Amino acid sequence: MKLAYLTISAAILALAVWNLWTEKDWRKQAAAAMVAIPLLLRVFLIK
Repeated sequence: MKLAYLTISAAILALAVWNLWTEKDWRKQAAAAMVAIPLLLRVFLIK
């Protein structure tokens, strides 16, 4: 179950980072960064 959770979190993190780098509007980049930071912490199991 933990492996599935980490896989899903990593996939969503990859999509958020991809959106962060391809987006031109700084507001949308900031929103993507706010989503990516907690996901990054979850993937590395930092609470």
